[in-house]
Amino acid sequence: MRPTVMEVDTNEFNNNIEKIKNYVGNKTLMPVIKANAYGTYINKDIDVINKFNIVAVALVDEAIELRKNGYKNEIFVLNQPYFEEIENIVKYDITVGISDDLFLEKILNINDNIKVHIEIETGMNRTGVKIENLKKYIDKIKQKSNIIVEGCYTHLSSADFDEDYTNMQLKTFREAVKIVTDNFDTIKYIHSSASNGLINYNDNVSNTVRPGIIMYGYEPFEGAKKKIDVKPICKLKTKVTFIKDVEKNTSISYSRKFITEGNMKIATIPIGYADGLRRDLSNKGTVVINNQKARILGSVCMDSCMVDVTNIKNVKVGTDVYIWDNEIRTLDDIANECNTINYEILSTISNRVPRIFV
Repeated sequence: MRPTVMEVDTNEFNNNIEKIKNYVGNKTLMPVIKANAYGTYINKDIDVINKFNIVAVALVDEAIELRKNGYKNEIFVLNQPYFEEIENIVKYDITVGISDDLFLEKILNINDNIKVHIEIETGMNRTGVKIENLKKYIDKIKQKSNIIVEGCYTHLSSADFDEDYTNMQLKTFREAVKIVTDNFDTIKYIHSSASNGLINYNDNVSNTVRPGIIMYGYEPFEGAKKKIDVKPICKLKTKVTFIKDVEKNTSISYSRKFITEGNMKIATIPIGYADGLRRDLSNKGTVVINNQKARILGSVCMDSCMVDVTNIKNVKVGTDVYIWDNEIRTLDDIANECNTINYEILSTISNRVPRIFV
């Protein structure tokens, strides 16, 4: 196995789940394990996810993979599926979110039962049925008995910072839930809140929440951990593979973007942008070696990068290197330096980086 790995602490994940459960009370948890569980690969540890009665993914293909890996409980696909996926939705007993008229017409014309949650458009303006069109949409669903409506949901776009807008969304959602529940007695799941929402709001109508980034121990917004004290479950690490002493005026990496100003000791580490180490970190990011920060020198390469270990003692080939260790260097540090969010950094670590459950 290559020395570049992501360590994933499943015990800490389970601890985070318990903290979220305590915070939301008697609401059902529908863990969001899309995009390979935000890059953690928790979705591949069936012993961990089998503890949940329902999980959420983004794609039908993700749901199929779960089924093939042995997950037998309910799987909900958050996003509007495609016509071509209907056969597999039925075959693999997958519940899907619906809001598209053409997709509804397609499933009305099949003979098999299909389980759905109706998505309500409340202000995200991505997908969903507008409340003024909801009764008409419901009337279409009721044309046949093969469509089993088990849920009603929406997505809060700004629950981390805009209280007025979020309250407007929740007001619309509550109105929509009444219409849905007045028309169907099969509703099991009512949900509006992902990580931001479940921390900041109680819509007084939902019985389910959809924790995402918070399960993995990272904040959906600054200060979230003051409300739920979750712990990061991942560390991205590698090892030094080469060390060299260089003289003044030596160029490092592509395009000579770093030129040494004096004698330096340089370590090469086998992680690059093909692994998810962003090129934004070229010449400014740091890694952690022997509990000290080591600056990345020059351009991040596809498979490796070089770091300054001139003033770090006892560095040798095989010494551990942490891209983030959650203490000296955090996922949020990297996200800030790359002008993005922790979600993106975590979920885009390449599949060629092995995940090790610890």
